Amino acid sequence: MNEQDKADAAAHADDAQWRRVAQRVRNWGRWGADDELGTLNHITPAALAYAASLARHGRVFSLGVPFNAHGPQGAHGLRRNPIHVMTVDGGDCQMHELPPEWRGPSEAWMAELLASGPGRFTDDYVIMPLQSGTQWDALSHFYYEGLLYNGYPAKAVTSLGAMKDAIDPVARRGHIVGRGVLLDVARHRGVDRLKANEVVPAGELDAIVAAEGVEIRTGDIILIRTGWYLEWLEKREGESWAWSSPGLSWRCAEWFYDRNTAAVAADNVGVEVMRPEEGIWSLFHMLAIRDMGMMLGEIWNLEALAADCAADGVYEFMLVATALPVSGAVGTPLNPIAIK
Repeated sequence: MNEQDKADAAAHADDAQWRRVAQRVRNWGRWGADDELGTLNHITPAALAYAASLARHGRVFSLGVPFNAHGPQGAHGLRRNPIHVMTVDGGDCQMHELPPEWRGPSEAWMAELLASGPGRFTDDYVIMPLQSGTQWDALSHFYYEGLLYNGYPAKAVTSLGAMKDAIDPVARRGHIVGRGVLLDVARHRGVDRLKANEVVPAGELDAIVAAEGVEIRTGDIILIRTGWYLEWLEKREGESWAWSSPGLSWRCAEWFYDRNTAAVAADNVGVEVMRPEEGIWSLFHMLAIRDMGMMLGEIWNLEALAADCAADGVYEFMLVATALPVSGAVGTPLNPIAIK
């Protein structure tokens, strides 16, 4: 067997391995043929009630990054930083002082409004990809071989939006609220952040759980801290920050499946390591979103929360990370809140 044959044989072996995992973790039909919530079904009323009991001291941590033009997505490519535009500002509020003959219909209406009394207002809007900052990936965001989670056809996602597995069902149910658990990989390794392209294996998650003294429960929303957001804050180089991101190995999919995890979020761009493992890009996304039906959260700021958890030794908290009800959307921006 020559070197190329050996490489091909190894590739086929790796392909067979992840496909066996895909078959094992696949939740299609587990919650019914029409299900579009996936592993969020693990957040039962009892699990939610327990999560609410964790808000003991009233300490609140925002886990969202700023939505502005200076974020890690840059100004080009498939995703760009948000564009914030003012539509009414303080200068507009002096419009009624200008000559009436200068006014068009809109200016005339505005001038009349402003002249009627002392009340003034400002207005604005934002243009942005729904996944350009802190976000959840919906179950329609990732697929392979023509199928979404629960066997829905990928063609159900059209230019008008996703007809199946969109963010809508999640938003209608009021999810995602539940017990959050922080697994601080960087602190466990004794560093402020992981190195570029470093992989977090499934076995290390067990070691972190033991070191933190935290119990993993059904319905948990698990947050993975790599410290990589610090890399962005320090260097402000979006492209290298994204494409050299450390993160989870695809083999962690079984770890979350076996623990009935509701969702996973991280402080990097894609939860998993961005450098392809086994030569396959986004393999963890394939297994988690498409097969397991588990939503992924990306670009979360876990620094303040991590410092507090390290200080008091408590790595569980109530997490409120509800989706925006954007019809047909395959993702949603958000400002997650942890309450301890």
